[in-house]
Amino acid sequence: MPDSVRRATYQDLLDVPHHHCAEILKGVLHTNPRPALPYRNAASVLAGELYLPFRRGLGGPGKWALLDEPELHLGPDIVVPDIAGFRREKMPRIAMKDAAIFNTPDWVCEVLSPATEAIDRSDKMDIYAREGVGHLWLLDPRTQTLEVYRNDAGLWARVGAWRGSATVQVEPFEAAEIELGVLWED
Repeated sequence: MPDSVRRATYQDLLDVPHHHCAEILKGVLHTNPRPALPYRNAASVLAGELYLPFRRGLGGPGKWALLDEPELHLGPDIVVPDIAGFRREKMPRIAMKDAAIFNTPDWVCEVLSPATEAIDRSDKMDIYAREGVGHLWLLDPRTQTLEVYRNDAGLWARVGAWRGSATVQVEPFEAAEIELGVLWED
């Protein structure tokens, strides 16, 4: 960012209308309207698929805190992923008083939309890699695709991509099967 450009502040973020999602990425304020229903549905269903085995431990290893749209303060950036997961040893309790989380998540899922895909694939991927997020999933309801990445010393290594109604067992949640087809249903 050129020195002559003012860096966005937390107050700039707070001034954004509530029907928009606001983030500060590399010093720049980014705002988008809340996602359309197919994108929210995909995120909600995925979170539901992971909730019982990984948060509650029913049929899986448990020991994860899974949060929808948390406000992550990662270095100088304020990022709002669609879903973030923290191993419980990193976040034993979810604080009741603050909106902000200063811990780096172990896993992040971004649901790609026409309005967010470019930023999700560039600035946000860079920030997540820099801050040590272990795994990144990119979920695209338009193409019915899941892409999975692993952080390898600050660089993203692609684990794989699956489409349509495939059933996957993929890191860091390989202990459970996820039927992708349910993510695209109405």
